[in-house]
Amino acid sequence: MNDETMLEREQQAFLLDTLQKLLGQDSPSGFTHKATALAKDIAQGLGFEAWLTNKGNLVVKVPGRETGRTVGLCAHVDTLGLMVRSVTADGMLMVTKVGGPLMPTLDGEYCRIYTRDGRVYTGTVLSLSPAVHVQDDAATRPRDEKNMAVRIDEKVRTKADVEALGIAAGDYVCYDPKTVVTESGFVKSRFLDDKASSACLLTLLWRMHATGMRPRFDSYFTLTVHEEVGHGGATLPVVDELLAVDMGCIGEDLTCTEYQVSICAKDSGGPYDYGMVSRLVQLAKENGVDYAVDIYPHYGSDVGAAWRTGMDARGALIGPGVHASHGMERTHLDGLNATLKLAGLYLELA
Repeated sequence: MNDETMLEREQQAFLLDTLQKLLGQDSPSGFTHKATALAKDIAQGLGFEAWLTNKGNLVVKVPGRETGRTVGLCAHVDTLGLMVRSVTADGMLMVTKVGGPLMPTLDGEYCRIYTRDGRVYTGTVLSLSPAVHVQDDAATRPRDEKNMAVRIDEKVRTKADVEALGIAAGDYVCYDPKTVVTESGFVKSRFLDDKASSACLLTLLWRMHATGMRPRFDSYFTLTVHEEVGHGGATLPVVDELLAVDMGCIGEDLTCTEYQVSICAKDSGGPYDYGMVSRLVQLAKENGVDYAVDIYPHYGSDVGAAWRTGMDARGALIGPGVHASHGMERTHLDGLNATLKLAGLYLELA
């Protein structure tokens, strides 16, 4: 086995281990401290300067080989989730969405409820008509915020029983990621949007640590914590170019698959920088990276959030193809590796 093959195997092992560790940390928008603490420890353990901003973003500084330009890469570790809205008279928890989870896919999912005083309880997200032997509309009742609730795994019969546990409005409800890595190379899990890309950025740091390679220009890697609610990229280091690494869309008339890196030309916020997108396409073509160029009709990124706050930077968006976004998601190691390769080419690692 040659050195390059060994390096690729070690990189793959680090990527999967890091992704599974990130997916194992509950981190809906606004409740991301465990995920950022993990990522900070990883970055610092690789020898990089890393810190948390006031809003909670993790920033990692990577010195470049040249001065004259500063670039940024960002992904987000915040995920979808739920929050307690109220407690019913019979002790169920009504919830509100954090971000945009596809609510029908949550029917029957196990979850954890985090109280303000640090207690954690388990439960199940269910329809309010959960039993076919009892309710006539068990199969037809809408699966939405008004018609779904959390059943707590405690002996509660009244609202007062729930309140005695310390559970109240504003407590986070985090549902299981259900992560599985198959022998055929698929990664099945909730929250691949965008912990898959976050793992890719941390793996780039690992590769630089392992090889001594550095980007051409000074670079900031940022893991944001409010992307799912629209303002993750509102406070980022000032850079000349910003590359968001987030999930690629699959479906309808889009061409991307789970085995590719997607390059987004335009999303709901408008087109990305033409020159930057063209450069990414050219890099992929010249270096044999399996890619697709697509338009995302129902999508916004941290680049869009940065632009709306006035950042004067060119911006683009890439990411691994993810099937069934905001539901039971799936991608493939081929797509993750293609994303890693294109991001490394963009940084001009040497």
